[in-house]
Amino acid sequence: MTEQKTPQMIANFACHTGEGPMWHADERCVYWVDIPNARLFRYDPASGETQEYNTGTPVGGFTIHEDGRLLLFMAEGAVKLWDHGELETVIEELQEERGNRFNDVIADPEGRVFCGVMSTQKRAGRLYRLDPDRTVTVMLEGTGTANGMGFSPDFKKMYFCDSRKAEMCVFDYDRATGSLSNQTTIAKPPASEGKPDGMTVDADGFIWSARWDGARVVKMTPDGETLEHIDFPVKKVSSVIFGGEDLTDMYLTTAGGNNTAENGELAGALFRLNLGIRGREEFRSRMGE
Repeated sequence: MTEQKTPQMIANFACHTGEGPMWHADERCVYWVDIPNARLFRYDPASGETQEYNTGTPVGGFTIHEDGRLLLFMAEGAVKLWDHGELETVIEELQEERGNRFNDVIADPEGRVFCGVMSTQKRAGRLYRLDPDRTVTVMLEGTGTANGMGFSPDFKKMYFCDSRKAEMCVFDYDRATGSLSNQTTIAKPPASEGKPDGMTVDADGFIWSARWDGARVVKMTPDGETLEHIDFPVKKVSSVIFGGEDLTDMYLTTAGGNNTAENGELAGALFRLNLGIRGREEFRSRMGE
């Protein structure tokens, strides 16, 4: 793909909350969701065509599974494997998350999935870890809105965003055990720059942070220093992922399609950006029987 310094709108479904783009290397396509409307999309760059599916239940986030299916993290704490409309239940529900839903998720190098939930009026949110043996562990209590996550290239750090608190933090991460420790806040941008939402880490270890209500995506150092930003024609830039044959295409979801007058005419669209920067393929989840 030729370098493209300004965002290009490639699919506009006016998503209320477009989120969670994932590049599927096997299919050479991008998947993303419109959370409250239970819509899942698949964009094929080769044909330019987009398919739309109804998941029946809102999907907050998902991973590419080891067998190529999608592992959906849904409302009520449900987790299901999805294969072009066919669903297989992994977890029926988490009793503690009745009336709530998952939000952003990420698979680690060992196939575990760190999966955050929203907060409710009754209880603050949490960050969980779902292991390949299907056990669920609470990793962090008291979150506002669990959001973007990523790993440093040496797999010794994990980044985590809480968009309700408008901050990004980093943990020491133990790949062998999946444990997190020594939480440190590295960025708390002013309101004018938007709230840290979805994020990814490029091949050189720099953080790319989508900014809700900030109309931008921001490049940051591993210590949280802002290096540059790319402006978008919509307010709510929600997440970013690298894709394409050489992983230099950045796909970014946006939200606010339910109110384009306030959020921008193209709010809720999927955008593509190519700055000549190479990303990394995201890890795949693994779930045993």
